[in-house]
Amino acid sequence: MVNQQLKAIMMKLIPSKEFEKMSISETLKYLESDVDGLSSDEAGRRLRIYGYNYVEEERKSLLNDFLKRLWGPMPWLLEVAIVLSIIIEHYVEALIIATLIVVNAFIGFRHTRTSERVLRLLRSKLAIGARVLRDGKWITMDAKFIVPGDIAALGLGDIVPADCKIIEGNALVDQSMLTGESLPVEVSVGNVIYAGSILKRGQVKTVITNIGKNTYFGRTVELVKTAQPKSHQQEVMLQITKYSMYIGVAAIVAALVFAIMMGLKNTPVALVTFAVTILMGAVPVALPAVLTIMQAVGAMRLASKEVLVTKLGSIEDAASIDVMCLDKTGTITENRSSIVNVIPFNNYSVDDVIEHAFYSSSQDGKDLIDQIVVEYAKSKGLPRRKHELIEFKPFDPSIKRTEAMVEANGKRLVVVKGAPQIVAELVTSDSEKAEAMRISEELAEKGYRSLAVAVKEDASFRFTGLLALVDSPRPNARELIENIKRLGVEPKMVTGDNALIAKEIARQVGIGKKIVKGEYLRKAGEDDKGKVIEEASVFAEVYPEDKYIIVKSLQAKGHIVGVMGDGVNDAPALKQAELGIAVANATDVAKASAGAVLLKFGLEGVVDILATGREVYQRALTWIINKITKTVQFTLLLAIGFFILRYDIISLLGMTLLVFSNDFATMSLATDNATPATNPSKWRVKDIVYASSILGSLLLVEGLIAILVGSAIYRFTLQQMQTFILLIMVFTSQFRIMIVRERREFWKSRPGKELTLSIAGVLAVFIVLGTSRFVLTPIGLDKTIVALTYSAIFTLSIDPVKVRVFRRYGIM
Repeated sequence: MVNQQLKAIMMKLIPSKEFEKMSISETLKYLESDVDGLSSDEAGRRLRIYGYNYVEEERKSLLNDFLKRLWGPMPWLLEVAIVLSIIIEHYVEALIIATLIVVNAFIGFRHTRTSERVLRLLRSKLAIGARVLRDGKWITMDAKFIVPGDIAALGLGDIVPADCKIIEGNALVDQSMLTGESLPVEVSVGNVIYAGSILKRGQVKTVITNIGKNTYFGRTVELVKTAQPKSHQQEVMLQITKYSMYIGVAAIVAALVFAIMMGLKNTPVALVTFAVTILMGAVPVALPAVLTIMQAVGAMRLASKEVLVTKLGSIEDAASIDVMCLDKTGTITENRSSIVNVIPFNNYSVDDVIEHAFYSSSQDGKDLIDQIVVEYAKSKGLPRRKHELIEFKPFDPSIKRTEAMVEANGKRLVVVKGAPQIVAELVTSDSEKAEAMRISEELAEKGYRSLAVAVKEDASFRFTGLLALVDSPRPNARELIENIKRLGVEPKMVTGDNALIAKEIARQVGIGKKIVKGEYLRKAGEDDKGKVIEEASVFAEVYPEDKYIIVKSLQAKGHIVGVMGDGVNDAPALKQAELGIAVANATDVAKASAGAVLLKFGLEGVVDILATGREVYQRALTWIINKITKTVQFTLLLAIGFFILRYDIISLLGMTLLVFSNDFATMSLATDNATPATNPSKWRVKDIVYASSILGSLLLVEGLIAILVGSAIYRFTLQQMQTFILLIMVFTSQFRIMIVRERREFWKSRPGKELTLSIAGVLAVFIVLGTSRFVLTPIGLDKTIVALTYSAIFTLSIDPVKVRVFRRYGIM
């Protein structure tokens, strides 16, 4: 029975905005309620049907989340290598590989649990108190127990606990965190106000229309749940692994077919050992850890510039951002209206207008408009003439103006302040009215809000003048936009505010002129919408879901998108974007949804994030080029060396040492000196693989010559040859880092201190290993020095070819 009731009632749920089209009586009838509220029994029944007034949080198993990171193409390859190592009784190598898998999984697990935090914050936003009429009595209760049809009372400073329709009273409501409108909105009987709004003035009696996830606020929560930004880092790692494995598997198959045909490896253990050696060299086992460490170092540098990174992957994605969507209110602007122009009438001076506005404003700070006027007057040193305040009437929704009586030099004046059309009703002169309305309309076209001031000195009112208010851009906003453009990133402004204001702010900060309204986005077809979104520079009058759709549409067109915002309405877009940035005064929800948070006011941190992201990209690119080059050189050398010498030219232990010297020792690239590109850096993996393969093929020649020298000149034994080739590979890997870290000639920039020490340390350790019996079969100091010198000369000599190859494939 309850399930049938649930189904029937849920079918009746409609968006709260639809209730504005209904009368009070129609709304109460639809919700099966009345002005006396609900009984406790009825409220309890509805609570069982609708649930609590909060956002349901999906609980995930931490263990399952961690274990999922041990499942995928790269873990599978490493897990196969572990099994094969155990089969051939190489337990140390198996333990090393297993440790690497767990470390990679832990690092990824630690830095990706942000969605749950977002939902907890959203849920806490709804955990507020509310005054509700139950059983004919007003009671205060936890807002989570509110149900549709409840009658609730709201007063000054109250947070609206759920979407509701006003049935009595008037109020001034701040909805900026929801809609993006910077100025409070006047609401009265019949209007709908949304959960999360704040009453700035007045008292209202309301009927609850929607709760929890069905509120305007709650729909934003659902979008945050839905938002699933594409992991470009995971995609890059998968592609690198794929291409590395193509090379590795090809080498394994070729060598094993040759071995079987020639009868060289006639035991399963020998075949498996060879395969494991190839796998260890081909799989970029350290890549996840290396990228995470590089991003963590970037995050630490950004922290020193007062930018907090909450999602490490956002740093790497910042390098590729080519579109930046900027919220207007609180991001480009200060989210605080100010007076930017004073226009006097009737021979009154600017000071006269300000003084009259001052006296018709309350100084208790409760009314936002009055507060703006008072602060502006004081900043101008006004009023200079001290009038005696006889009487003050605060803003009255029924007459929509403030009014004061003051006495000056024994003469009493009445001053009023309000919207031009309201004050015009008091003025008797038709010419004054026409002029005031003309100027206010011109100001409106520029995105300004007008306040009219009038005074009655004798028998009638006369206009003193007009005040122009606007939510002004931040002082450095235009500079920020220019800097973003210079970095090759297209700025787009997205706001819930009206189109006229959006147009004027866009003009002031230097964003393009093509404006699209949210209404068009909600009606347009997918094909048209995608094209319009890509071409537009400004989006106005949009809802949270529109912002989310804008980001998704740009991503579908192949763009890497950044979003800056501060409010709840920005949260879904911040979460969906590759890089979400919350400004310093953002709501907790916006900060939790973002990948980075600016800790100081102003927007300077944005350019820092983009530049740091591009530096991290360059370091990661160097590591990947070095790894692929090594994979091509090593796998082909191992296979061809086997064809020539009929044995493995590097042992499984040697391969383990090579992985650590090449893959892990080069983690010092995380702090290397890097020059950020002047344009967005995109991961073109195929081009990277092609360029790296050319370098790897050249270094393959180096290895083949080394085999020839070792066998024909030095006449090494099997173990000595394995030591010699290992030393060549290790020394080459260190000198190779020196050339691939710089896209130009390798001497054009100096390597970082940590990288220099790392390279020197690896060279020193392997010189010792090559001359002692500690781990490897020694070949003597003279031959070790020959390997070192030969590797340095050959590797550095291919630098001119590297420069041409990088230019050919656009690796800059």
